[in-house]
Amino acid sequence: MASNTHTRPHMTEHVDQDPTSYQAAIYQKGLKYQRSPFTFKSLDWESLAAERLSVESKGYVVGNAGTGETARKNRAAFEKWSIVPRRLVATNTFPDLSTEVVGRKFPFPIAIAPVGVQKIFNPDGEIATARAAARERVPYIMSTASSTSIEDVAAANGDGARWYQLYWPSNEHNDITVSILRRAKQNGFSALVVTLDTYILGWRPSDMDNGYNPFLRSDQIGVAVGFTDPVFRAQFKKRHNVEVEENLGAAAAEWTRTVFPGFSHGWDDVKFLQEHFDGPIILKGIQTVADAQKAVEIGVQGIVVSNHGGRQTDGGNSSLGVLPKIVDAVGSKLDVLFDSGVRAGADVAKAMALGAKMCLIGRPYVYGLALGGEEGVSHVLKSLSGDLELTLHLAGVPSASPKDLNRSVLVREDDL
Repeated sequence: MASNTHTRPHMTEHVDQDPTSYQAAIYQKGLKYQRSPFTFKSLDWESLAAERLSVESKGYVVGNAGTGETARKNRAAFEKWSIVPRRLVATNTFPDLSTEVVGRKFPFPIAIAPVGVQKIFNPDGEIATARAAARERVPYIMSTASSTSIEDVAAANGDGARWYQLYWPSNEHNDITVSILRRAKQNGFSALVVTLDTYILGWRPSDMDNGYNPFLRSDQIGVAVGFTDPVFRAQFKKRHNVEVEENLGAAAAEWTRTVFPGFSHGWDDVKFLQEHFDGPIILKGIQTVADAQKAVEIGVQGIVVSNHGGRQTDGGNSSLGVLPKIVDAVGSKLDVLFDSGVRAGADVAKAMALGAKMCLIGRPYVYGLALGGEEGVSHVLKSLSGDLELTLHLAGVPSASPKDLNRSVLVREDDL
């Protein structure tokens, strides 16, 4: 691409990795009366995906805990903040979207949130998502509840950045935990994301209406990590005198009880993970200043301010609502990441202006997966990045760095 007065940082030869060039390519195709197979209206991704999904898989991904109050608060919280544009900000570059998290620089401030059972949304499941993440240079966070093995996800992700999300077995299964961590590290997962709010599945009316728990069925959906784990397989064979494949129902139930033990670990237990995982540890599910401060005290490298997208606890506070207080308390001492309710580039901009260093994207890419496999996931990631880039550019914000993207670019609507 020839240089001109509108140069960009981080230029690559791959046009589809250059956020707003995706927009330009779409308009060029439009000159030949061609349209994208996917909509750019991010709030329509859910309804369109729902048309493609079974009743069970739709209920699983769209559903929330209880009445859905927490999920609604997550979305409403974004509308309480507005981006204030600055004019005549002279620049000859588009915004630099790069960010540094747990000691590594990434070109975009978004990551693939850990979502399990992806084959219920598309037969290619985690393989498609892992490939798309690598292609779009976005970190892939693999769920313990995946329907694909650690090894196969790593192969699909290739030279992409990948982190492993742990649903944490109880201490009596520490040998299994060590086995999982060892496999993750051996397969290039550079950071460990420990989910703290899901030691048992929440009260999810949509799933209960459908009588649907994907982890209990006689297949590898949601249990592939366990079914391919040598320690779990050996223990199962010793107990039942058969291989996992010879009694899938019993194996699925046992693995599900292992990774969703019903009761929480304590803060002291994190030491065990620190001893057995050589890399940054990020605690996901933090919602209070006190817990964030405790995370600093025990020496982890990051936290995710998250309420699981409203899927675990009803009646909770919005994730964005508590983000500023948590950033003020610990943002200089560890990396604060964010998820829950992100649906557009402006949402990412607001969360980062409030102090998050990166946003995890969950449901939107799942909808992309349902609509078009790897291409659908890539579309969502490129759309969010392009939307973010133009949002900052048109607001006169030169980069996603905290020196430029901070609370000075926001105003609370009720203060106007």
